[in-house]
Amino acid sequence: MSKTNILPDLLLRSRNRRRNAKLLRIDSPDGIAEYRFVDIGGIKQWVTIRGEDRRNPVLLFVHGGPASPYSVFSPLLREWEKHFTLVQWDQRGAGKTFRRSGKTAGGSITLERLARDGIELSEYLLERLGKRKIILIGSSVGSLIAMMMVRSRPDLYLAYVGTDQNAPDPGFDWYGQALAALRAAGIAKGIRLLERMGPDPARWKREDYDRLNQHLVRAIRGVPNMIMDLMLPSMLASPDHTIGDLVAIFRGMTHSLDHLFDELMTFDFSRIGTAFDVPFFIFQGDTDLFTPFGAARSFFDRIEAPRKSFAVIRNAGHLACFARPGQFLEELVGKVLPLAGQPSLSADAGRGGAVV
Repeated sequence: MSKTNILPDLLLRSRNRRRNAKLLRIDSPDGIAEYRFVDIGGIKQWVTIRGEDRRNPVLLFVHGGPASPYSVFSPLLREWEKHFTLVQWDQRGAGKTFRRSGKTAGGSITLERLARDGIELSEYLLERLGKRKIILIGSSVGSLIAMMMVRSRPDLYLAYVGTDQNAPDPGFDWYGQALAALRAAGIAKGIRLLERMGPDPARWKREDYDRLNQHLVRAIRGVPNMIMDLMLPSMLASPDHTIGDLVAIFRGMTHSLDHLFDELMTFDFSRIGTAFDVPFFIFQGDTDLFTPFGAARSFFDRIEAPRKSFAVIRNAGHLACFARPGQFLEELVGKVLPLAGQPSLSADAGRGGAVV
């Protein structure tokens, strides 16, 4: 049962922040907990680096949204930090980066610009942490950015892990699934709105898109609600985010979507292709209403990579890694972590390798 209001989270904000600050404390002698602005793409961008052991593989999150920083979810991923050094990055136009740079200093925001920033950050991390390669996780819109990064500089990455995976949907299957969810939830206004918008995102208007997402969030049933159960409680309980930081998150999301809306609605997947030179994984929520499971699986089936694997995250919708962090970690440890002992696994291993 999803939450219907966040008043308890507001009232208990101070207590929850103290508890999470204690939870997030890293005392291990080989641990790392860095919070800083890094010069990336000509501006200061906010980066956090956390882990129990610097010798562990580095895992860089490329968040979605657009401009929805995932550093607010750090308490949910505390167990991950025993196995990986986790890097959270507030992208250009997002979160603390947006709060510092504002609307003008950040310049134009495109997926290509964000991918170039991500590559520059990756190079910084390799030097800063003394690693040869890092693992990349791309979530939602971040899956597009992360795939562009991997395609451009495969030499930097040990593996790509997609979740809430954006994928081609030439038959507009998503449209029927969304209508069915709205009907099952009895959201008449959402049904009428989506029927008026039609199945082709290229024809949508920004204001309709915003309203549709509000209806779809209400239509989520039986799994953690990405807004009411995950995003808002995590934001309010984050010990690393002030009220000003939280306001900047919402402002950054609006600003970034102003820049990216047309590109996202008309995204051409031929820009990415289906051939990758690094191991390729998709861990997808089985009831994701925003980036549907079926489209992600069909996309995965066409992927050519040295190694690839698809995992179902059960009883999870959008933001699957935060809805089911334990299950997601099991997949990472079982399928991705072993690659850290095989740095030579690359394109010379051949294409179309193991599929699990």
